[in-house]
Parts: sequence; structure tokens; C-alpha cells
Amino acid sequence: MKKIIFIAFCVIAGYSVATAQNIPAYNADALMKRASSGDTLYVINFWATWCVPCVKELPCFDTLQAKYKNKPVKVLLVSFDFKEAYPKKIGAFIKKKKVVPDVLWFTETNANEFIPKIERSWSGALPATLILQPSKKFRSFTEGTITTPVLADVIDKQLGL
Repeated sequence: MKKIIFIAFCVIAGYSVATAQNIPAYNADALMKRASSGDTLYVINFWATWCVPCVKELPCFDTLQAKYKNKPVKVLLVSFDFKEAYPKKIGAFIKKKKVVPDVLWFTETNANEFIPKIERSWSGALPATLILQPSKKFRSFTEGTITTPVLADVIDKQLGL
């Protein structure tokens, strides 16, 4: 019996570590390329586990993911956590908070290089949210916290709902 419990524990622990390491690393060019396809409306939130306002607004993006699951809407959460946190700490945080949208880890640290590629008006402060719909040349950027009703209003208007 002890052997079975030990094996089960090892399998679960191994799965947790593997899951924590499934967070892809992106730079600005790769992120913007990913968010450039077709008619999809992208909601990209820039956040970090150490940012209190960022963590507070994360449930908003879970709500959006659920609300628009059958629509051409993709929510991406881009972690600006430090390299030491990637992937284990970020993965453990995501699992603990039960974060639903895709989480990416941002690899760049030189704001003078990456900010112009993402949003020229951005000071670099977190949280920040970029909404893109490439096919309609739509772009909306909010620096600071954002709410579900504000995001849903922008998304509904873009989708014609």
C-alpha cells in the first residue's frame, strides 16, 4: 500500500512540474506575430505574479475566456515575471489561482526596445491590456487596471454583438 501511495505521489509531482514548464517564452516580435492572424480579436494582458493590481484583475480574464469561448476571441496573459520565476513559480501560481487563459512568459527586459513594438504610448507600467483585431485594424490600449464590463463592451462592439 505504501508503495502505491509513493508511486501515485511521484506521478502527481512529476505532472505538476511538467505542467509548470508548459509556459511558452515569447519576445515582442513573436507575441505580435501570434496576435496578427485573421479575424480573431486578441485581448493581451501584461501582468506579473508580484504585481498586486495585476493579480486582482486576473479573474476578469477568466470571465472573458468563458464568455467568448465560442467567438473569435483569444485571451493571452503575458507574464513579466523575472527569469528566476520562469517556469516553476509562474506555473505554480497559475495552477493555484486556476488561471484559464493561455499564459506566456515575456523574455525581453529592455523596455526601450520592446515597448515600441507593442504600444508606443505604454510607459511600461503593469498591468496593461492591449486589444487587437488585425483584420479590422482595431487597436485599443489601457495602461492600469481594467474591468470585465469595460473589456466586454469593447469586445462586444468589435464583434457586432
